[in-house]
Amino acid sequence: MFPRFVWLFFLASSIATALEDHGFNYNGFKNANLSLDGLAVITGSGLLRLTNNTKQMTGHAFHPKPFQFKNLSSNGSTLSFSTTFVFAIVPKYSDVSGHGISFVIAPSRSLTGALPSQYLGLFNETSNGNPSNHVVAVELDTIYSSEFGDINDNHVGIDLNNLRSAISAPAKYYLDRTGDNYKNLSLISGQQKQVWIEYDGLEKKLNVTIAPIKLPKPQIPLLSFSHNLSSIILDSMYVGFSSSTGTILTSHYILGWSFQMNGQAQELDLSRLPKLPRVGPKKQSKALTIGLPIIIPVFVATIISITFFVIRRKRKYAELFEDWELSSGSHRFSYKDLYIATKGFRDKELLGIGGFGRVYKGVLPSSKIEVAVKRVSHESKQGIKEFIAEIVSIGQLRHRNLVQLLGYCRRKGVASGLVYLHEEWEQVVIHRDVKASNVLIDGEFNGRLGNHEHRCFFAFGAVLLEVACGRRPIELRASDAKTILVDWVVSCWSRGTILETADPNLGSDYITEEMELVLKLGLLCSHSVPAARPSMRQVVQFLNKDVPLLELSSFGFIAGSLTSGQEGFDEFVSSSYPSSDLINYLGSSSVAESLLSSGG
Repeated sequence: MFPRFVWLFFLASSIATALEDHGFNYNGFKNANLSLDGLAVITGSGLLRLTNNTKQMTGHAFHPKPFQFKNLSSNGSTLSFSTTFVFAIVPKYSDVSGHGISFVIAPSRSLTGALPSQYLGLFNETSNGNPSNHVVAVELDTIYSSEFGDINDNHVGIDLNNLRSAISAPAKYYLDRTGDNYKNLSLISGQQKQVWIEYDGLEKKLNVTIAPIKLPKPQIPLLSFSHNLSSIILDSMYVGFSSSTGTILTSHYILGWSFQMNGQAQELDLSRLPKLPRVGPKKQSKALTIGLPIIIPVFVATIISITFFVIRRKRKYAELFEDWELSSGSHRFSYKDLYIATKGFRDKELLGIGGFGRVYKGVLPSSKIEVAVKRVSHESKQGIKEFIAEIVSIGQLRHRNLVQLLGYCRRKGVASGLVYLHEEWEQVVIHRDVKASNVLIDGEFNGRLGNHEHRCFFAFGAVLLEVACGRRPIELRASDAKTILVDWVVSCWSRGTILETADPNLGSDYITEEMELVLKLGLLCSHSVPAARPSMRQVVQFLNKDVPLLELSSFGFIAGSLTSGQEGFDEFVSSSYPSSDLINYLGSSSVAESLLSSGG
């Protein structure tokens, strides 16, 4: 009996030793003998905290013993390995974060000379990209760094001796095997997430999968990278984590970690993982406990009302994002936040005045970060092309002596104002003077058009005809038939030659159907009967080709009759062409020429 007990004891000891030599499983890190440096510590609750709210620092945590990664009996190829861990990135402010976390396989536990900030505590300016590093890392990156070719500020990447990832993808997880259905993840949400990293030594393929905690492992990995790691990984290597902080305060946590050579890493016992520290002050109120039966119904009703209001308001005032905004990597701020940050763009907060506008000092309301806000003035010659170029170029610069571009703000308020005034207010109002000086900001900081009256569609039709024909509404030096632009266009339309009125400077460089649509729509907006003119919503539908434009003959057009006693024509002429300006007007160039010469 005694020999059998001794044999079983030695067998159990051998199995435990083999497990320690080839893998481990930490459900929390109490009593874990990890190799730590920098800011990395193990908290009293068993959390592995790689960084805290200290700026420009690094934190490293490695398993104390190296693992044999190569099969010495064969050709020295890299063995299969598997690891899984649960992490959380908790920024001090919800809308901005410091840098991310990386799982690391390295020849040493000491990453000497590694820099914080965008280098993630892995490399420095000299060592980055050096083949002698022999480092394989999987980064969970939360800062956009153009110098490393980052795709955005929320991605997962595989790094081989270099922070320019060999492959990367936005953080997300797949819901089925098709790869068509997925959900995006925010790495800086402060919520716990689980990562699986697996290398198949036979297929030479490295897979990376991520999902929220307590969800099963997705069937399709986020990254699948075919590459032979034998030239990078040495015989003996250490495994661990690296993280760093920049100027934004962020804490990085590892809650559990399992690793296995030549096999599948053990599943983590999620019920045994330590809890994350509470973020924000703990609220305690006796009044809340006493009045709970009354508060709950009121609270629920309030939440429902607020939710309905927020959803309705978001749909109504949703801002459109263009392709260049999605690929620029810069954060887009709301005008309301910048208005509050600069105290309403007060002169007291003014830092300076430049060629394109004014620069104000401000403090972002959510993160309390001090910023400089450049407000482009209406008098500025800077157009949308220059604005985009500035955002993209400055957003890619990273230097210790340069102010970092945190983001930008762009609104579509004027276009929204036209539709709002015409369709979405309880009283129909038509704007007569669409220009920059009449764009106002309401109590909700949305663009609104000021100085509006009840009759203006003739002016809108005149603008369409001016742009399409390259002529002023009245050309006194022209022949009698061409003196009044709208009558000339009607005359050509009645003869079936409306395209003869197109701006000759355009040549044939336009789409015939679109030119004809604009000309006819300009005539329709200039109809002598106000009731026959389309609404602003109908104009947008016609231009977008959502609704076909009917033949003008059905509206009773007669050549030479549009300006005869027409409501709005006399007012348009008197407001647009004062007698003192007629001489200067006759010598001015056409609208189309102005647009062409200005690059519009």
